[in-house]
Formats: sequence, C-alpha cells, structure tokens
Amino acid sequence: MKVVPGGTMRAQRRRPATAAGRSGRRDDEMASQDEIVDALAGMALFADLSTPQLKGVAHIFEEAWFPGGERILRQGLTGSAFYVILEGEAQILVDGQQRATLGKGEFFGDVSILLGEAPVADVVAKSQLRVLALAGPNVEAFLKNHPTVMYRMLQALARRLRNANRWRN
Repeated sequence: MKVVPGGTMRAQRRRPATAAGRSGRRDDEMASQDEIVDALAGMALFADLSTPQLKGVAHIFEEAWFPGGERILRQGLTGSAFYVILEGEAQILVDGQQRATLGKGEFFGDVSILLGEAPVADVVAKSQLRVLALAGPNVEAFLKNHPTVMYRMLQALARRLRNANRWRN
C-alpha cells in the first residue's frame, strides 16, 4: 500500500515469494504468510497472540514496500492506514525537522487513524522499508478484536509521550 496525495492508498504488490523462502527471495518480493507470522511473533506489539491469531493478523494486513526517500505519510494530509515495520527504517519529520527514527516492530499512522485527523508529521522511508499495513477503516475493529495488541499499542504511545515531554525539558 502506498499513501498518495489526497490520502488514498495504493498497494505496491510484488511477485509472491519463491518456494526457497527468505534466502531465495529478492528484497522486493512478497513474503509467505508463514514468514510474516514468524516476523510478527518476534514483535512486542503482537507478543501476546497465539499462532492462529498471528495467522489471522497476517491475513488481514497487507505487505508493502517503499524505496528509501519515499514519503509514506504527509504532514497535514489525511492518514489512511496503520503501518507496522517489518524491515528497514522510517524517519519522522515535523515541519522538516527529524524527530525520531522507527525500526522493525515499531508502528506509525496510528494517531491520525485513531483521532480521525491529518498526520502531524511526515513519515519517510530512510532505507528500503517493508511494512504491513491495515487500512484505516479496519483499525478500530482490529483493535477491539485484539485487546492485548491495543494495550501494547497504548504502552508504546505512553512511552512516546513520555519521551516527547523529556525533549521539551
């Protein structure tokens, strides 16, 4: 998926992964569902989910790739998805100033989706970025169906708020 001007999403689909698995896959090829489940299992956000639940998550999220330098979310435009980073890094820029770098297991797009407001920052792929994306209209139902993910997300947002308050002091 790709956010384009106007806040719409467009999937950036690639060829399915080869039977050889991860080592036989080009960087821009889609992973198998089992590979995605394994990646999710190692992330704090999804740590409380069982294997069948992880398979369900892998099924409803869509995998997307963004080349280094591509803007995924634009400050002031409508955010349209919740993203979880599988590989690579993303920079958070507010008014052109870098505020944070996010990596594997971290997420973005959540605040604008939850509040129904435009993103307050640009999110730019620092390097080639592989993510799982969930369209905005599906986020509320996903979180209600996965309360442990919602709780871990709330913990991560509380840490971000605490760190933001430290920057101000």
